[in-house]
Amino acid sequence: MQDASGQTRTLAEFAGRTVVLEWTNHGCPYVRKHYDAGNMQTLQRNAAANDVVWLQVISSRPGAQGHLDGAGARARVQTDNAAPAATLLDPSGAMGRAYGARVTPHMYIINPQGVLVYQGAIDDRPSARPATLEGATNYVTAALGDLAAGRAVATSDTTPYGCTVKYPGVD
Repeated sequence: MQDASGQTRTLAEFAGRTVVLEWTNHGCPYVRKHYDAGNMQTLQRNAAANDVVWLQVISSRPGAQGHLDGAGARARVQTDNAAPAATLLDPSGAMGRAYGARVTPHMYIINPQGVLVYQGAIDDRPSARPATLEGATNYVTAALGDLAAGRAVATSDTTPYGCTVKYPGVD
């Protein structure tokens, strides 16, 4: 996929490293819950500090909520004070459909061996209210902790929640 700077990115360039894929839509209240509270940015920075690659993915079709071009995506990262390694632009929906991304935020974790070890919700509180972050079990944090400790990911599949991905051809 091309990133917001126009560079072609592949998972192969991150071989040997853990990769987090975050499907995002800046207009989705479930995504806003995590960004407006600073939760997502903290996760991104903690991941980077532990040599984990964090990639945002925008699969919204042109003209739909959440769609951004490269300049818009770079500006959004600045506005949100976000810290992904890159923002991938997927306006055709090819990457999102390949992974089965259904909502934003839909989270995926790929281990250093290139195996998908987690997919699903960011946490166990399917609400757009920021107050629900307190006391929530963050599945991404837990999975990354398991990987860092050399353990199998205890919870590898959860039901994601959020706004539907705005794929081309889908209303």
